[in-house]
Amino acid sequence: MATEPSNNSGRPQSPRAAALYIGRMSAELASLARRHHLEPLAYILEMARLEAEQTAKGSADASEFA
Repeated sequence: MATEPSNNSGRPQSPRAAALYIGRMSAELASLARRHHLEPLAYILEMARLEAEQTAKGSADASEFA
């Protein structure tokens, strides 16, 4: 997964960067949930990861045509 620069505060600078960050955090949280046998929560977090990746991809695709 590609990353985009963030500003000095470490916050994403664009919607795409925010979606990528959310995807990474969701993946880490899903892993933590699975490790503690919290399968329903892991599933929801995995869905959030997938949605974030799709959003980031959509943002990248849209920027190609701008």
